[in-house]
Amino acid sequence: MSATEAPDQAPNSMSDKQMSNKQILQAMSGLMAGMFVAILAGTVVANALPRIIADLGASQSSYTWVVTSELLAMTATVPLWGKLSDLYNKKLLLQLSLAMFIVGSLLAGFSQGVGLLIFSRVVQGIGAGGLTALAQVVMAAVIPPRRLGKYAGIFGAVFAVGTVAGPLVGGVLVDTSWLGWRWCFFIGVPFALLAILILQRTLRLPTVRRDVKIDFLGAFLIVAGVCALLIWTSLAGQQFDWASWQTAALTSTGVLLLVVAVFVEARVPEPIIPLAIFRNRTVTLTTVASLLVGVAMFGGTVFLSQYFQIALGKSPTAAGLMSLPMILGLLVSSTVAGQFISRTGKWKAYLVSGAVIMTAGLGLLATIDANTGFGLLSLYMAVLGIGVGMLMQNLVLAAQNDVPAAELGAATSVLSFFRSMGGTIGTSVLGAVLANRVASEISKSVSEAGGSAAGGSGGGSGGGEGAVPDMTKLPAPMREIVENAYGLATADLFLMAAPFAALALVAVIFIKEKPLKTTSGMERLAEENGAQPDGDSESASPTPVG
Repeated sequence: MSATEAPDQAPNSMSDKQMSNKQILQAMSGLMAGMFVAILAGTVVANALPRIIADLGASQSSYTWVVTSELLAMTATVPLWGKLSDLYNKKLLLQLSLAMFIVGSLLAGFSQGVGLLIFSRVVQGIGAGGLTALAQVVMAAVIPPRRLGKYAGIFGAVFAVGTVAGPLVGGVLVDTSWLGWRWCFFIGVPFALLAILILQRTLRLPTVRRDVKIDFLGAFLIVAGVCALLIWTSLAGQQFDWASWQTAALTSTGVLLLVVAVFVEARVPEPIIPLAIFRNRTVTLTTVASLLVGVAMFGGTVFLSQYFQIALGKSPTAAGLMSLPMILGLLVSSTVAGQFISRTGKWKAYLVSGAVIMTAGLGLLATIDANTGFGLLSLYMAVLGIGVGMLMQNLVLAAQNDVPAAELGAATSVLSFFRSMGGTIGTSVLGAVLANRVASEISKSVSEAGGSAAGGSGGGSGGGEGAVPDMTKLPAPMREIVENAYGLATADLFLMAAPFAALALVAVIFIKEKPLKTTSGMERLAEENGAQPDGDSESASPTPVG
């Protein structure tokens, strides 16, 4: 679609003409620093978690909760951040989310028990929810979809660097006696502070005056309903049986709250999740695909570090290095695909190819065990990374290209919300599967060995039944049994994740390819309703009208 002349705007507006590459990169620098911080929060602890959980004497359930709590908080708050971005100053919201991340990081670093650690991860998750939603909203606001592929590739590179550096840095910190795992949380604080300062200096966004009506009831119902269901998936099979009164209570409460939320959202003037956007075929299909990708990707890969350290007997630092093939595959594919999309304007082929390759990668990883060589493992991880890199960011691009500019924040946050929810569900359910499979495999092997292998393993395994084992304290026969159990259990996770990736492929096949727009979100907003910006982002937040 050719650009039309936008109405006159304030002198400081960035939308009076299309920005140059230099201006965009300057504006995006703080945004990329913020995204790096959000990624670092999740990845820097990946290789440290086995040591953290063993040090705190916590269980496999706690291991899952340290990961899940951040994902849950991020998932539940993404729609709120996305809606707020359609109503208030986006730069201030970004800086607020970074400030919350700093608070959560400091709490985590000073935690003396797993309870405070999990709470601090919730605070970090709320901040990460803001960064997840707002980064892509701001990108769409200042960059036309036709040019967005190129910059999405740069964000893919930031994602890759953060994902590579996180586990590696976390492993080094854990292995360095005079630092330790607490610095895995402290290390993100200076990056977050730097991002706040860079955003203040470089990001300029016009503020549009409009009616501001927050749907607080809808927000509460959505957050409460989603949390009830995610808590159920996190605890079922570990703290209580899948078929139990707790399951009935949590699922019925969650479903009831969400049904009421749908009723409320359909009737308020400013819904948190505008239900009307699901009438758009592209939004609906990309949302379904994002949910499935979240289940497959997060659910399958979050336990890889545990596999490296327990099944393969690697140190945290070595485990960080072993994840490089997957991240390099993601880096190359996201960057190359982004360049080709910007050059040609064609994007659907990359979605379909990415879904096919991702499914193949998960299928290959379903064949691993405790004896898999690093060469084969690297190939399988690279295949998975290539598929994820081609698919994940381009789902957002397809949706942003096909919605009105006034709904960019809502549409973007809906995709992020469902991808995060899929990741949380996948991590929780597959974490329970992993714990049960490991326990059954160990019991089976110990029984076959006549119980002799278990000698001396009680306290060394990490503190009792269900605990993450401390491999350095296990006798050799028991260590071999535990390694084999974690190898088989991890392969099962990938086998369970592969069908979800295959279903994501079905969803993207039915997405209709439409030409990428050549105007930015701010220009499109001016074209659609003639809204006049009220200065740039350094002015105060807009005063509600009416």
